[in-house]
Amino acid sequence: MKLARTLRLDVSDDNVYENPALSGEWAISGGFEFSNWTEADLKGKARQAFTNGWYSIEYGGRASFVGVCQITDSELEHLRRTLAQTFVDGYGAPDFDAAYAVACEEIDQMRHMCEDFEENTLLMVSRTLTDLGVEETYRSRAPQDASLEAFAVHGQVD
Repeated sequence: MKLARTLRLDVSDDNVYENPALSGEWAISGGFEFSNWTEADLKGKARQAFTNGWYSIEYGGRASFVGVCQITDSELEHLRRTLAQTFVDGYGAPDFDAAYAVACEEIDQMRHMCEDFEENTLLMVSRTLTDLGVEETYRSRAPQDASLEAFAVHGQVD
């Protein structure tokens, strides 16, 4: 079973998102956050989150890139429960059971998309506002000989 984790290929996410995701957080599209948005909402860092940001399930951050990888059943269940609680606490879902059903749908949509890709495939999302609402498109970059870990930024802050 596959899902996607956020990736930090450089420090640009710190500059473009109000709440940048850390590398390695489980992610979904997160388009639900923009369901009631209009052009007036698309300003500054919020615009970047709308246009290109994947949603981190654990902390609600945004990332420009995600990578496809394996997930266990227990990790998946934990994410479903975490996202459901986020829907209750942060988005006004009426109760946990109703939120859980929607969380399962959101995560399963991402999981099904990831199943079509090899592990370590990079995924990018693009959103636009249309007369019918938010339209999402996805792009992918197949893994090369090196794994995603070869592109991680390592170092210390002095």
